Amino acid sequence: MRVIHEMKFVARLASGVDEWSCPTCGRRVTLRRLPEPELTVLDPGDDSAVHVGVIEPDAHQAAATAEKYGLGPVQSVPRPPSPSSPPAPSPSAPDAADRRWLAEIGIDWDGDAAA
Repeated sequence: MRVIHEMKFVARLASGVDEWSCPTCGRRVTLRRLPEPELTVLDPGDDSAVHVGVIEPDAHQAAATAEKYGLGPVQSVPRPPSPSSPPAPSPSAPDAADRRWLAEIGIDWDGDAAA
């Protein structure tokens, strides 16, 4: 029996495609709907797992969907902890080097002046 992971709907992007993510293995895809369907894998995650997804899923619905296609019970596999790394700087607060570069191109980050 294959492991089944439940994909979660993330958002509809400006391009009109839907982004889906698997919280179990990290798989991320974009899906364009009919009339021109297209699937783009952004991060493969666990390629050996079967991925199912429904909009606004609940555990019962996911299990029923998996059973309907003969895939067996949905199994939740915990993800390993992320490697520890220093937190990334906030994108709204550029560091000193970025501020110098912004000033060189005519942008005063802290004031109202802009090129």
